[in-house]
Amino acid sequence: MTTIDSTKNPPFTITYHTVAQARPPVQEGVLEDRWLHKLFLLGQIPASWNALQIFVGLLCTVLLAWLIWSPFGEAALRIAKLYYIFALADWLLLWWLPHTRRSFGPIGSQLFVLIIPRLVATVLGALIGVVNVAWGEWFFFGAQLFGTLTYVWGMAVEPFLLRLAPLPIYAPQLPANTPPIRLLHLSDLHIERLTRREAHLLTLIEQADPDLIVITGDYTNLSYVNERTARAEIRKFLALLHAPCGVYVTLGSPPADPRATTPALFDDLPNIRLLRDEVVVIRFDDGRALSLLGMDCEHDVPGDMEVFKQLLNLAPVDSARVLLYHSPELMPEVQTYPLNLYLCGHTHGGQVRLPFYGALITSSVTGKRYELGVYTEQQTTLSVSPGIGLEGLGAPRLRLLCPPKAILVTLSN
Repeated sequence: MTTIDSTKNPPFTITYHTVAQARPPVQEGVLEDRWLHKLFLLGQIPASWNALQIFVGLLCTVLLAWLIWSPFGEAALRIAKLYYIFALADWLLLWWLPHTRRSFGPIGSQLFVLIIPRLVATVLGALIGVVNVAWGEWFFFGAQLFGTLTYVWGMAVEPFLLRLAPLPIYAPQLPANTPPIRLLHLSDLHIERLTRREAHLLTLIEQADPDLIVITGDYTNLSYVNERTARAEIRKFLALLHAPCGVYVTLGSPPADPRATTPALFDDLPNIRLLRDEVVVIRFDDGRALSLLGMDCEHDVPGDMEVFKQLLNLAPVDSARVLLYHSPELMPEVQTYPLNLYLCGHTHGGQVRLPFYGALITSSVTGKRYELGVYTEQQTTLSVSPGIGLEGLGAPRLRLLCPPKAILVTLSN
């Protein structure tokens, strides 16, 4: 156990407590074995294609669109031409994004991800064409135009609509008539390169003026996990984070935060404490106390729960208790324990959401049960962040009805 004394007003003391029993052996590749991660890897195949290979692949999809409409005679040629124009527009958009420092990554893999909905619209238009060819053509054109507008919004606009969301939490352990503890929660930075989104985030943090900052993992973009420039950009951003009571971070999913390399991102950053199965207790002289339970996220629920129980025993009963764990998948278990708040990310809120339905995919074993937002069950409130950045690999490089957020938690009695 180590102790830090502060002379700030109000003064506080920080102590660190580590579990006595080592973490059980982790089953490797738990997340990597899931179908969604394998699908992302499959979608990454065109990432290494050059411009000629991408063009040939695109022409093959144009031919496919023509074949789908071939029973309708001359209409098939019109459809193929329009499809080609819209697909080229997607290519131009993906080329434009890094040149305007909005997002980065291989073009080929993303282009063919965007083409899938276009092919679906092509098939639907053909089905309508069975009833009336003109109706089918108009549907095709409208759907493709809507797709282009959606892609422009989702890639160039919404990922930068970052805002600060308030989250008041009742903590009966805190003394009455004392100031709330202001905790800023970030998750899923997925930094490729520093953009105006990260610059805006720093401005929001300065305006929020929190007592402490916590980050629940996934610092790298999956397309740049061990790339030197990306790692340097991440460290540059992290070095700018400061708060009176400290900055506390945990590791996210192993594919995004490899255990062999990610901890080095925090080396020589005295403003940041990496919590690896560790409890931080912050005690203010006015009687307030806060315990942060920081855990590695191995997506191994039985093993991770054993670590959680050890951490909970290290957290004083007179303190507000906050769990920092990357994914929401422990919620069915931890809600039966005396835990005030559980902060996580991982799902990105789906990143792409539909009206009235929400997330299409969450990449969590809990599915849509805890996809985004605040859930209070038994003794625990869970806050699932939509995250800040974009995942990478074959995941869509856009946000739709799911803008990034930083969560400002206020803990008070």
